[in-house]
Amino acid sequence: MSEWLVLSIAMAAACAVVLTIVVINNRRLPEDDDPSETPDVIEYMTMMIGVIYAIVLGLAIAGVWEARGAAQETVRQEAQAMHEISARAEVYPPAVRDRIRADVDAYVSYVVHDEWTHMSETGELSDEGTALLEKVRRSVTDYQPANDFEGQAYQPLVDQVGVADDARGARGQSAGETMPGVVWFGLIIGALVTVGLIFTLQIRRTGRELLLAGLFSVLIAFLLFLIWDFDAPFGRGISATAAPFLDLFPQITR
Repeated sequence: MSEWLVLSIAMAAACAVVLTIVVINNRRLPEDDDPSETPDVIEYMTMMIGVIYAIVLGLAIAGVWEARGAAQETVRQEAQAMHEISARAEVYPPAVRDRIRADVDAYVSYVVHDEWTHMSETGELSDEGTALLEKVRRSVTDYQPANDFEGQAYQPLVDQVGVADDARGARGQSAGETMPGVVWFGLIIGALVTVGLIFTLQIRRTGRELLLAGLFSVLIAFLLFLIWDFDAPFGRGISATAAPFLDLFPQITR
């Protein structure tokens, strides 16, 4: 069963139960019932809806911010691993060392200048970047250490390639949008309901009330925009950057 169908049924059922109880309760009221003696619940309901929506907004902002931070951390880990490969290759013969470093530089340059744009546009990694990382792996693993000193450096180099590959995979998983559609449905409907409740409070045309209503609506719109902007860690304005690569590989021009 589709999650949208389950959501629709649950919402319709909850609404039907509440309305049924209200109708039945009203029919059982005596004729001399005085509604003025019952506390008005409109302000209480308005307050609770606003509080619940504020909690949902806060959780959504925290979630996308955490996803953005995690995406930036994967970039740092990948860049650090590639830097370690380049640095630890120092113990190898010049020909092998230069080949490994050239492959690392080629991979980093492609990630910074080409794959970053590809991720922001398509939400996924490129095959060319995968092939370049595989070339780095082959350069490291195909060499047979000639002595114990080189042998001690071999396994750490292989491990760093694995770290870079794992970080690259995590970067690919974070490349697209992280917020499910059902959450966006709740955020938008909640915004409409919360803003719409302004009109149940008998708002008048005084400058103060109009100003507060406008500021409230602007605040809701800004928070939704903030969530949308953070939702794609590599694709929009406030996104994860390639700065770790550029800091560790200054020879790669911006």
